[in-house]
Amino acid sequence: MKLIHIYGKQIKGVWYCGAFENEKVFAVSFGFSENRVLQSLMKKLPYGVMFKQVMRPTVFYKSVVEALSLIYRGEQVSQVFPLNMKRLSKCFQRILKVVAAIPCGYVATYGGIAKVCDTGARVVGGAMASNPFPLLIPCHRVVRSDLTLGGFGLGEKVKLNILEKEQKGFEESSLRFGEKVLTLFPVERVIKHFKTEE
Repeated sequence: MKLIHIYGKQIKGVWYCGAFENEKVFAVSFGFSENRVLQSLMKKLPYGVMFKQVMRPTVFYKSVVEALSLIYRGEQVSQVFPLNMKRLSKCFQRILKVVAAIPCGYVATYGGIAKVCDTGARVVGGAMASNPFPLLIPCHRVVRSDLTLGGFGLGEKVKLNILEKEQKGFEESSLRFGEKVLTLFPVERVIKHFKTEE
C-alpha cells in the first residue's frame, strides 16, 4: 500500500501543506488555519491510504511549499513540479494541464478552456472545484466568460486578492494548443469588473 508523506509550514501568516508520494506532488492545500488546511488536504487523499506527517522534509517538499507561498504572493514561479494525476480522468488531466499553462498576470475563461479541451464549461468548473493542486495548477486564474470572478474554494475575496497581486500590466494574449487557441486576458480586466460591481 502506498504511503503519503505530509508536510506543511506557515509562511507570512498563511499555511501551506503538501501531500507527496515518491517525489511527486499528490495534492496541496493552503489557507489561514492549520487545522482547516490539513482537513482540506485529507479530503483529497484516497480513502484508507496510509500517511505520515514529516518533521524533517526533503529539499523537494520544502521547495513545493515555498513555491506555493510565492505564487500566493503574486510571483511567477518557473519551476515545474511532477504531479501525480493518475487517479484523475483523462479529461480532468487535460483541463489541468491547460490551466497550468496560464501565466501569472493573465486569466482565461471556463468557456475558453472548455473549447481547447473539447468539453463543456461546467466540466471545467468541476475540474477547478476539485483541483488537487491549487496554486500549482492556478485555478484562481480561471474566470467566467464576462470576466467576473467565478467560484473559488477559499472564497471570491481570496481569489481577488491573489489576482490583485498578479497584476503585471499585460495586454491581451493567447496560448496555442495544437490547432486550438486559448485567449488570455490581463488580470486587470477582472479586477476592473469587480470594482465596477461594488
